[in-house]
Amino acid sequence: MPSGLGHLFLARDARRRRASSWDRSGRNADFVRVEPGQTATLADISGTGSIRHIWITIAQDEPDYLRRLVFRAYWDGETTPSVETPIGDFFGVGHARVSNFWSAPLNMVTGGGAQAGNRAAMNCFFPMPFAKSARLNLENQGSQPVRSLYYYVDYEEYGALPENALRFHAQWRRSNPTPSSVDLGDGKQDFAKTNELVNLDGKGNYVILEAAGRGHYVGCVLSVDHLNPIPNFGWFGEGDDMIYIDGEEMPSLVGTGTEDYFCAAWGYPGGHNSMPYHGISLAGPTEGPAPYSGKWTMYRFHIEDPVMFARSIRVTIEHGHANVHASDYSSVAYWYQAEPHAPFPALPPVEARLPVPDRESSRRFWKTF
Repeated sequence: MPSGLGHLFLARDARRRRASSWDRSGRNADFVRVEPGQTATLADISGTGSIRHIWITIAQDEPDYLRRLVFRAYWDGETTPSVETPIGDFFGVGHARVSNFWSAPLNMVTGGGAQAGNRAAMNCFFPMPFAKSARLNLENQGSQPVRSLYYYVDYEEYGALPENALRFHAQWRRSNPTPSSVDLGDGKQDFAKTNELVNLDGKGNYVILEAAGRGHYVGCVLSVDHLNPIPNFGWFGEGDDMIYIDGEEMPSLVGTGTEDYFCAAWGYPGGHNSMPYHGISLAGPTEGPAPYSGKWTMYRFHIEDPVMFARSIRVTIEHGHANVHASDYSSVAYWYQAEPHAPFPALPPVEARLPVPDRESSRRFWKTF
């Protein structure tokens, strides 16, 4: 089942299908309403195939609705989801914000004009194969209705999947605040001193993914609200990525800093940027009186360099060098693996998912900066 620009000239044995919110009366009310506590089914597919594209846009007046609405996907009759994440984070931007960005598998296209508010068209192009069935839904865990949910789920039908076809997974996590290895508010720390700290085992790292089975990790979206800077040094990076494969005690893959894992360097001097496999989908200030404060989201997709595992994988990253920062970290990990997958940690309740208010974020940044 080859696809992509390099295979467009090849004939394919598949049939294109779509589940969407189109108005069955033929009028123009091409949306569904989702009441508080209600779950809307986006697609309930029987047979063999692969989802190839998801498009969603939402009109909801509740603040932070992108963290209140939960997206789930189930493959082949499973009872626990293979995808479970707040809807906004899944599509590449955290903190319940929208931001115009593009990448190979995910993008957001923000609306224009005052009426658009915090709204965007959100697209996903990760292939999501299934052998018997696929079920996608969106749960409204907010206190106000979703007035308009528009969606497409574009998929292909096949006679059979390859025997080595893995299933798509995505999982949201958060640590707010991340546990700091030092007290940056004691008046004794500076950048030079924190650079002397040692972290070889990664035990205090932020965990992006823990999975058991056979598969490959294909990337993440990482969101940071920088609440706890080193005095007189606003930069939140320098946290090394450490990836442990098949139960190893020391990581096979060790990086050199947060910005380096996300394919940048020397901080994020350009701020917001979009590339096919890496970028900054949401950026705060890089200069001025409070550099690198506020809310950030960055992404790294291992499309050309997936990280394979035979038994297990643990993907982690330091929150600042040697985990010195006590900030708000959240993430979505994306991976493929053979089923069954290990049960996910319980998704935190709504109140534990909401972003830190901007005023509180600023207050906490200045407290140690």
